[in-house]
Amino acid sequence: MAFEVHPVTPDRVDDFVAVTNPNRRATHCWCLSHRLVASEVEELGGGDRETAFRALCERPNPPGVIGYADGEPVGWCSIGPRAENTRLSRSRLIRPLDDLPVWSIICVVIRGGHRKRGHTTPLIEGAVAYAASRGAPAVESYPVDAEAGRIDTTMAFVGTRAMFEKAGFAVAGSTDALASKLPRLVMRRTT
Repeated sequence: MAFEVHPVTPDRVDDFVAVTNPNRRATHCWCLSHRLVASEVEELGGGDRETAFRALCERPNPPGVIGYADGEPVGWCSIGPRAENTRLSRSRLIRPLDDLPVWSIICVVIRGGHRKRGHTTPLIEGAVAYAASRGAPAVESYPVDAEAGRIDTTMAFVGTRAMFEKAGFAVAGSTDALASKLPRLVMRRTT
């Protein structure tokens, strides 16, 4: 199986949709809630989430990468400079560990029908390689510590500690955030 990762540029938005929002529902996820504040969605898209997402894809640092298995879009990883993720940058619960200009992974999705096929690790590794190619000194993620209890599968998009350890990340700190009543960690991998 050939696995490739590419940034979600304007010509790849339909591939993003195939992975995260196949019914193209306006109210469904457009991977904006942890990235932008409401006024930015309004400014970029006139309140339309798809238009705002498309505008992000035109920026020098698009909002993430798509993973392709044998040419078919199967995964999404939201990754970009933490400083460009307004909502994350302002978070009082997931605070920066230091002044390092890290890139942040805030969402990982494997398309329905393609899960449990080994796509997550190469998707995350491809996202890290993309960030490194853009000058990122390190990449952070903020997964739940599933070792502390049972994870609610509706929160699986944030990932688990084990998932990121498998991709070479190490625990670098903790947050004040919870997901499914479980603590969220700060995990980091240098590039």
